[in-house]
Amino acid sequence: MKIAVIGAGAMGSLFGAYLAKAGEAVTLVDIWQEHVAAIRDQGLQLSEAAGDEVVRLDATLGTGGLEPVDLVILFVKSAATQAAATDAAALLRPGGRVLTLQNGLGNAEVIAEIVGAERVLAGTTAQGATLLGPGRVRHGGRGDTHIGRLSGEADAFCHEVATLLTNADLPSVVEPDVRSLVWGKLIINTGINALTALLRLRNGQLADLTETRQLLTLAVEEAVLVARAAGVHLPYENPVEKVLAVAIATGQNQSSMLQDVLRGSLTEIAVINGAIVQEGERLGVATPVNRTLTLLVQALEKNLLPS
Repeated sequence: MKIAVIGAGAMGSLFGAYLAKAGEAVTLVDIWQEHVAAIRDQGLQLSEAAGDEVVRLDATLGTGGLEPVDLVILFVKSAATQAAATDAAALLRPGGRVLTLQNGLGNAEVIAEIVGAERVLAGTTAQGATLLGPGRVRHGGRGDTHIGRLSGEADAFCHEVATLLTNADLPSVVEPDVRSLVWGKLIINTGINALTALLRLRNGQLADLTETRQLLTLAVEEAVLVARAAGVHLPYENPVEKVLAVAIATGQNQSSMLQDVLRGSLTEIAVINGAIVQEGERLGVATPVNRTLTLLVQALEKNLLPS
């Protein structure tokens, strides 16, 4: 299968590296010139607990000139989803699909408006990664990837993508309820991302302190009330235990939001904790904890970003 990964940050680079190691024809697409140049010149350095290795794969600054592909995997930040989906639409072969494994609510729907809902696969991944610098990524934690179709039941293509990822040592499962998947990952991010960004902690450190456990619990329980009001059936029984388990399993990983803060970049707080606040307002559910976390991160962004 011919694959393009649009958004070669930590997770895009990780998935691209593993797919390339498995022998798939994969190209990373990103706008960071130094990162793309480093991958082209030296390969992608993949750091694992067992040691480092260099993975050779294609990388480019844009989709112009690329041959049509069967699958586009989107890992861009939510603010770039519309532009990335437009690029993906022009890049897909007839019958090709877009798979979004992005954080937050609403990305799949934005993509569907451009490529058609029937061509969208959506899902979540518990893999963890940190971008260490141009051409360097660290694999910070392992976990399953769950995918499904945005519209209609899982078909042969959906199962083929799950098998392809699993064969690339990215264990993947096909799920029938995409909405449940997205909300399940949203609540995990709600409990981890803002706290790690504000406190400058790695994921696993959230489980070490009584105070951070309490804050995580309050944010998650509030988000669960919103999910229930929205009629969402979550893909796990005990949300707080699930979020803590993910934090521990990806213990050495820096959350994507912490990485954004450390780079002085805009975060995705608006589509994570901010999405809980917005949905809470729509459904009449109070969300003071998530509103506070959202405002704190937004204030931090304004302090860090150049004026």
